[in-house]
Amino acid sequence: MLATEHVQLARKFLIDADRELEAGDHFQASEKLWGAASHMVIAEMHRRDLKQSGHRAMIDAIEQFAEDCEEPSLSTNFAIAESLHANFYHGFMQPQDVRRHRGRVHEFVERMDDLSDGRIVAGN
Repeated sequence: MLATEHVQLARKFLIDADRELEAGDHFQASEKLWGAASHMVIAEMHRRDLKQSGHRAMIDAIEQFAEDCEEPSLSTNFAIAESLHANFYHGFMQPQDVRRHRGRVHEFVERMDDLSDGRIVAGN
């Protein structure tokens, strides 16, 4: 997939997550929110030509990007998305927790898009 396709998929997942929340399925919403955040990181990894070798590589990439951009909230919001991913498997959050965290993931996706805007090279 191209970086731009990852961004498009992230935006689709945000819409899907909102739909799942409205339907009362906070487990699926959790996973869609995680998908949105992770695809934004993958898009940036493409842009930076970083090897996508798993979850640890994504964490390292977002930490570096947050540092490069002097945006520590990127790390924090990505960690929230990770907790939503864990919630999908372990169900430790209440529906209101997922709704509360939803905004942080939307913020993450928008900020990543803003910071990468114009820097994602076509074909990556």
